[in-house]
Amino acid sequence: MSSQLGQLFRISTFGESHGGGVGVVIDGCPPLIPLNESDIQKELDRRRPGQSEVTTPRNEADTCEILSGTFEGQTLGSPIAILVRNKDHRPEAYSEMAEKYRPSHADYTYDAKYGTRNWQGGGRSSARETIGRVAAAAIAKKVLKHLAPDLETLAWVKSIQEINADVNPLTITSKDIESNIVRTGDPQVVDTMITRIKDIRSQGNSIGGTIECVVRGCPTGIGEPVFDRLEADLAKAMLSLPATKGFEIGSGFSGTLLTGAEHNDHFYMEGAKVRTRTNHSGGVQGGISNGEPILFRIAFKPTATIMSSQPTISKDHQETELKGRGRHDACVLPRAVPMVEAMTNLTLCDHLLRHRALTGQ
Repeated sequence: MSSQLGQLFRISTFGESHGGGVGVVIDGCPPLIPLNESDIQKELDRRRPGQSEVTTPRNEADTCEILSGTFEGQTLGSPIAILVRNKDHRPEAYSEMAEKYRPSHADYTYDAKYGTRNWQGGGRSSARETIGRVAAAAIAKKVLKHLAPDLETLAWVKSIQEINADVNPLTITSKDIESNIVRTGDPQVVDTMITRIKDIRSQGNSIGGTIECVVRGCPTGIGEPVFDRLEADLAKAMLSLPATKGFEIGSGFSGTLLTGAEHNDHFYMEGAKVRTRTNHSGGVQGGISNGEPILFRIAFKPTATIMSSQPTISKDHQETELKGRGRHDACVLPRAVPMVEAMTNLTLCDHLLRHRALTGQ
């Protein structure tokens, strides 16, 4: 079961939702990068459950421990191991799932592939696995700050069902996003989104939506031209997150409605810098960053666990019914924002180190 990502900045996550803990090992982090547990904790606190009235009530502090790879507040260049212990796990809430497959979860496919699974909270398929990613990305963010000081990654909730946020990717700030519990950049839709999530939760149901992400200040030349195109690796990173079902960059699917004359991004000079008049390419051309903001969107499905009976089958392939139990998000979008930022920074950090290894710059 592969749990690794990256070529030069490599991570390997470990742990199950209701096991002893979850975490990550990072290999390839450069030495002498300032790092302490508070750098990581800040990002984990944005991801953790129980942080607001619209997230799962599971009460986890998600306190991180750096086990190796640092000394006197700096990275050593050796593997960095980070552990977060599970405290508020309640496996008894999932006992019925030991014999019955939850609709749209990984229960059946894990059994079909491996012949075994941890049914307690979904085990390895749980979104709790993303703790390791977010922890590793906190380090990637520090590396990026060191190598590309102008680079900034920001993600926000673009839509929940048909409720759409109007956000300017060029001016939005982290403060704008973190100023509300749904993490959208449009204050006009905050209350509507919160009300929708509360209403759907009261019905024992769930909803989905989209997250938009911008990378500003990315250097030109990051990415590879064939199989490891920057947008391809970003798509893989995003679609590896739980509940994701779609990825588009730049004009995305709406670009199919344009002609070439309308869609082409015309070049011009801004002093000594090459710019484009439009950004339908989303900051990536030929798999390589062109210096414009990288802009993409990810679709998240409604949370699979809902608190009403649904038809399903058992492990012995008998038709039955199952009602969701445990503690779950009625909408994953608010907590997925830091996950999207994390996967973006992990991808960019790996590609930036690869670019420097190739060019020496």
